[in-house]
Amino acid sequence: MSHPLIPQTLTIASRESALAMWQARHIQAQLQSLYPQCQIHIIGMTTQGDQILDKTLSKIGGKGLFIKELETALQENRADLAVHSIKDVPMDLPQGFTLAAIGERANPFDAFVSNRYTRLEELPHGAIVGTSSLRREAQLRARFPHLTIRPLRGNVQTRLAKLDNGDYDAIILAAAGLERLELHERIRAVLPPADSLPAAGQGALGIEIAAHRTDLIDVLLPLNHAKTAACVTAERALARALGGSCQVPLAAYCTADDHGLLTLSGLVGHPDGSVILTAQAQAPAAYADALGRAVAKKLADDGAQELIAAVLGAAG
Repeated sequence: MSHPLIPQTLTIASRESALAMWQARHIQAQLQSLYPQCQIHIIGMTTQGDQILDKTLSKIGGKGLFIKELETALQENRADLAVHSIKDVPMDLPQGFTLAAIGERANPFDAFVSNRYTRLEELPHGAIVGTSSLRREAQLRARFPHLTIRPLRGNVQTRLAKLDNGDYDAIILAAAGLERLELHERIRAVLPPADSLPAAGQGALGIEIAAHRTDLIDVLLPLNHAKTAACVTAERALARALGGSCQVPLAAYCTADDHGLLTLSGLVGHPDGSVILTAQAQAPAAYADALGRAVAKKLADDGAQELIAAVLGAAG
């Protein structure tokens, strides 16, 4: 017998890319398993971020472009929940929205993809590497200054097609996206944090609802993975404290041990790789938000805010 508080139908809003639809279907299956009596639908939508492919995210307004249309659907009650890759979600959600659950994290790291080379160290002088992320670009330039970094936008298939077309010698993508699309064979190497510290929330899915839909909080609670949620909370708190956006090369990666102790690493860099600041701290999971702010303060004390201001000034 279904629980009286379970709605008869639920509608999930999702972007229409293959990866976004995989993510929506993943959450749909989890909900269907929890609530077999509930009818669960997915509506696919094209966002502004999907439509503008000739400019880097940092130049067209950042992460929010991937979720605005979905939030409108939530606001207008055309959808009950939206599924996002957490790394695409702005650090401050617009008023009237909330993250109801953060699912168990998949592979949080970046993947090296190439048809000719098996790892970054093999790339010759001047080899062209594609990435749309300033975070990846800064770390690549710092570690491998002899490489040529070029922008790369589009969904996973579009980016792979550009590589296969010979436009790039290698590209860097999130490992989780490739694995979710069963493209494991395209991954030549998974980059360790020392080479490419991940983005805040990378590999985790978030479920967003309109803040007034308090009826959905308990319904979605079973999808929340406490350990992942604590790590992502710390990562997002760090990024938020430093004004993290697509315009700033900023990384945050947190792990949790079996006793609930979090270890958070943060990084801020200059896009040209000339300056890379790093910091780390530990705290119990209950203090995830404070941990994020503490690591952000360490970075700020080392000059992160001046670096960010200089980067934003140059970008503007």
